Amino acid sequence: MRIDQLNVTLRARSEWEAMELGTALVRRHARAIWLPLIAVSLPLFVLINAAAWWADAFGWAWLAMWWLKPVPDRIALYVISRGVFGDEPRPLQTLRAQRHWGWSGFWGYLGWRRFSPFRSLLLPVNLLEGSDAAQRSVRRRAVLSGTFGHAVLLTLMCMVFELVIVSGCIAAIFLFVPLELLSDSWRAAWEMVRENMPAWAKLGVNALFWLAATLIGPFHAGAGFALYLNRRTEMEAWDVEIAFRRMRDRLQQAAPLLVLALVLCWPMGGLRAEEPAQAPSCAAPTDTDDDEEDEPDAVPADDPSNTPAVIFGGTPDTAGFRQAVQRAYEDPLVTPTRDVKRWERTLSDAEKNKKKDDADKDRNPFGRGPRLPAQIAEWILWGLVGLLVLGLIATAPWWLRWLRGTGVRRRRPTDPVVEEAVELPEVIPPDPAARARDLWQQGRPRQALALLYRASVESMSERAEVVLPPGATEAQCLRASRRMPVEADRTLFARIVRVWQYAAYAGRLPEPEDFEDLATTLQTQFRWRA
Repeated sequence: MRIDQLNVTLRARSEWEAMELGTALVRRHARAIWLPLIAVSLPLFVLINAAAWWADAFGWAWLAMWWLKPVPDRIALYVISRGVFGDEPRPLQTLRAQRHWGWSGFWGYLGWRRFSPFRSLLLPVNLLEGSDAAQRSVRRRAVLSGTFGHAVLLTLMCMVFELVIVSGCIAAIFLFVPLELLSDSWRAAWEMVRENMPAWAKLGVNALFWLAATLIGPFHAGAGFALYLNRRTEMEAWDVEIAFRRMRDRLQQAAPLLVLALVLCWPMGGLRAEEPAQAPSCAAPTDTDDDEEDEPDAVPADDPSNTPAVIFGGTPDTAGFRQAVQRAYEDPLVTPTRDVKRWERTLSDAEKNKKKDDADKDRNPFGRGPRLPAQIAEWILWGLVGLLVLGLIATAPWWLRWLRGTGVRRRRPTDPVVEEAVELPEVIPPDPAARARDLWQQGRPRQALALLYRASVESMSERAEVVLPPGATEAQCLRASRRMPVEADRTLFARIVRVWQYAAYAGRLPEPEDFEDLATTLQTQFRWRA
């Protein structure tokens, strides 16, 4: 594998980033993936369901379609594995390559390994590496050892997406059912599914499952291939290898300049090397080890100058010299010694064996005997102590101020809530617009808007010739206003209702100019007295 030709950046990614990279590769090569995939899976779907229709066994058709899902996966894997090297195959090339590509390591995924949740991660090991069966087994274990949990989660997520697509398509059918017929349609559909589902409905469900598998399957295979690449990058340090190769290329480009610099600087280095040889050596002699007799400057043992007579002068008294040396060694200040005696109890053989076993247990905490449960209990207690300390540190801002005597919470003073009861008048005055303006000037805007709303409701009831029930809501008033023959009246009434709702329920009052304009328009439109 020429990893230097990869058009994706190899680096240490997390498993989630690797799966996202795989989905990005699928989107990049979408046309090259789905065209051959549909060309293979669609005839297969038609053939299986035609046989199921003839034999009235659509359940077996669904099972056969599910069992053959690794076949489209190999198509997506073939396209992505070539596309990461910048060699995206054409759809016809992909279809031709399926006749001879990777079948020797693929049959297991249509047999005993069909239920494996690691198919997307391990399928590249069988189809791309080209090793024999024994090596494939070792490689699968090595690749799976670091990321099997994320491979299982990937498979589960793809299954959930397929179920969501199928259920969403089924639910979309009922969006076209009128609301008043929805409950009856649900009941009829449930009875049809429970009692005797017709063949066309079973064929439709199988078609939805085929559509979901066709849409999600390439993303499943692409994310698994990216997990495989990420795992090999971790095991074989591909990112480091690529960095070294780039460094080698840069050094090869700079090699002529380095050789030229070396050639130019070589004579200067030779002259500098000869200068220390011409200078006299003034270094002081250094002490040597016991091997100095091997050096040429060392004095040999048979040298006449290396004798007691030459060293001590004259004829020395060697016997007296030895006695002086002996007395010097016997001096207690030179070689101080003392005798220490202590009593020890003699142990029996059983006690010695027991003591040896205790020492072995101390060296091996996981040995036999009651020490292992005690050790585990001690670790658990230390873990609880550590969790307690972490909890105290995390909650220190809450309990530390109580220890300091400042634990009383100081609430911010809140402004008193001023409540104003809005009382709608029982009898509408003949000039509601003028009375509303007076209330607005007095600082009672909600009362003013309530008066305008109540007067508008009465005017609407007269023009629409309807009688509203006591306590009618705004929605009931709006429905009744549709009977007014003039469009301008209906629009104006909807405007006053909206302004009143904003003021009553949301606390949003209109601007003084907007209020004046609304009051004037209502007075003119509904012919109120000025």
